[in-house]
Amino acid sequence: MSEVLLETRNLSFTYPGEDEKSPPALEGIDLQIADGEYVALIGPNGSGKTTLLKQFNALLRPTSGELYFDGRSTADENNIAFIRAHCGMIFQNPDNQIVGATVEEDVAFALENLAVPPPEIRRRVAEALELLGISQLAATPPHLLSGGEKQKVAMAGILAAAPRCLLLDEPTAMLDPAGQAAVIDTLQMLNRERGITVVHVTHFPEEAALARRVIVLDRGRLVQDGPPAEILTDLGPLRALGLRTTAAGELAGLLREDGFPLCRGILHNRELVEQLCLFAQKI
Repeated sequence: MSEVLLETRNLSFTYPGEDEKSPPALEGIDLQIADGEYVALIGPNGSGKTTLLKQFNALLRPTSGELYFDGRSTADENNIAFIRAHCGMIFQNPDNQIVGATVEEDVAFALENLAVPPPEIRRRVAEALELLGISQLAATPPHLLSGGEKQKVAMAGILAAAPRCLLLDEPTAMLDPAGQAAVIDTLQMLNRERGITVVHVTHFPEEAALARRVIVLDRGRLVQDGPPAEILTDLGPLRALGLRTTAAGELAGLLREDGFPLCRGILHNRELVEQLCLFAQKI
């Protein structure tokens, strides 16, 4: 078992100023995420996904209960700088995170604020740009970049600080299909090759299906937690929440309802084609 990196204990959160009768944004969340995991966080609008993500790097802190990053509680003010340095967050709109006049300057911005020596800044920036395949954009003004390239720049700025965890709030929602694929490929590479923990909020079931684990929130509560092949093929609970599975998973479910003897757990096109070919051979 990998060590626990993120842990919540009976975590609840209510936004300041909310009416006493209003339900909390998060309620009774007990959760552990291991170092090196790739977790997709899904749920209806208003279910608490972004609120939980902000708890993970102490942008918000529990109203009650506890949250720990690498054993350090967010309740202790002395831990906040460490947690935020090692648990980077990428937002839906990369324009909200880009501040430099060029890509290289933007990636260096956080390191300069941390008073990292200039030679080390140059080394880290070059490494982050190369890792994400955007070294050729170093001198480019960010406003000239595509949406997918801007998200990579935002990631590079976080990666230069050498985080252990990436928190992503619907990072592909504003991108075209090519940009979406580039960002998802990058996340998988960082998780697989660098061992970076990824917690990814998404509305796209195809993205959630690529995670190792799917967590479902509804009205501030954790309602499901398990592997994608289990969570995303249990169509009844998904539909009750207004959620859907992948196109292949939906079609497999419909075919199964019509009597086709397909295995459960189908989420990807390749799996569906293989099952249909096996079925055809038996006819």
